[in-house]
Amino acid sequence: MQIIQASQALLPDGWRADVEVHVDASGRIVHVGPFAGQATARVALLLPAPLNLHSHAFQRAMAGLTEARGPDASDSFWSWRRLMYRFLDQLTPDQVEAIASLVFMEMLEAGYGAVAEFHYLHHDVGGHPHARLSEMSDRIVAAATRAGIGLTLLPVHYQFGGCDGRALAGGQQRFGNDPDRFMALHAEAAQTIAQASADYAIGVAPHSLRAVGPAGLLAIVAANPTGPIHMHLAEQLAEVDEVQAHLGARPVAWLLAEHAVDARWCLIHCTQMTPDETRALAATGAVAGLCPLTESSLGDGIFNGTTYLEAAGRIGFGSDSNIQISLFEELKTLEYSQRLRDRSRAALALPGRSTGRVLFDAATAGGAQAGGRQAGQIAAGQWADLIALDVENRWLCNRTGDALLDSLIFSGGGQDCITDVWSAGRHMVRHGHHVARDAIMADFVAVMRQLETQL
Repeated sequence: MQIIQASQALLPDGWRADVEVHVDASGRIVHVGPFAGQATARVALLLPAPLNLHSHAFQRAMAGLTEARGPDASDSFWSWRRLMYRFLDQLTPDQVEAIASLVFMEMLEAGYGAVAEFHYLHHDVGGHPHARLSEMSDRIVAAATRAGIGLTLLPVHYQFGGCDGRALAGGQQRFGNDPDRFMALHAEAAQTIAQASADYAIGVAPHSLRAVGPAGLLAIVAANPTGPIHMHLAEQLAEVDEVQAHLGARPVAWLLAEHAVDARWCLIHCTQMTPDETRALAATGAVAGLCPLTESSLGDGIFNGTTYLEAAGRIGFGSDSNIQISLFEELKTLEYSQRLRDRSRAALALPGRSTGRVLFDAATAGGAQAGGRQAGQIAAGQWADLIALDVENRWLCNRTGDALLDSLIFSGGGQDCITDVWSAGRHMVRHGHHVARDAIMADFVAVMRQLETQL
């Protein structure tokens, strides 16, 4: 039994002082109450650790390599994507595992307790399947196990190069499956998850309306009647135009008309929605999976956050391309995007709840829902996904309550305040650093040296 005592803690009913949290050997919280005895850990501030709801781990190795302008006069997401496919022609299973281990380590150090890995790099170079179809998914599980992070694995179904059904080409071939082969791959990955940590889970991810045809989407959803469903939706203007031309409706409108979207769904990005689409998606209970740092990097556009939250929509946050893994920067970037668009301040704040509190509550609740994970609260029965922070520093200045969250998110130094992180009771970050940081870093550096000679 671990007993964590916190001078301040954010509980489901609000802020409490002098809180004691008991975590059993399975990694679940079994008791929350006032100080009562000896502690195994004593911390200044304890928060629930959110789930990172959208990650492409392998893209971490590309960080900083796509900032030059391409041959097109108006550089865009699509030129970035071409560079990504070239990069894909190099990666081996061992390299992907080393990269993912670093990514998951960095997520823990940033305060995430778990991740939903949107995993679409399935095959060898040229699209040749590995001897075990789920080889690359298995490597993601191995990396998460090494890092000690909670995992919802989301094998991605990706079949076409566009809404016209054209064949995959180049780097895309490593993603591709027809529905039958994808379901065989998914079944193998599910076996691997069943043999991993008890808090690990599996969902399904039809990549997008461009990459999965209507019949394939219907088949994949029908074959997975439980568990999370994640999908890219309405990210780019060119995507909206392509979907409308081939399916007769804009992406959000088409999906809501054709599928019973509910709380199991997490729709990623949604940066190209009309006001009516925004309110309609909010009404479904699905999570809008936002990745503000990547969306800013790719020039995707600005999510209709004020309208969506006014309609009681649910949101969560992900690090997507992993060019910068920073929980607090993701939250801040969403808020600042709303302020810049509307020329406002405290755009997402509510009466009685500050901007930081609104953002952090959304991140914990939306992440847990999107990952199908019993977490996001410091409460009995939940997985012990927890962040401990020091408050006696130049960023937090011993503040309390919602002012603490505002300072964590908007002071620019919040991540430096993290002292400890637990994932399902696994105490993986101590004194601000992951317990296996040196070994994981060494493996990543070795991989980057290999890739430097190949690219």
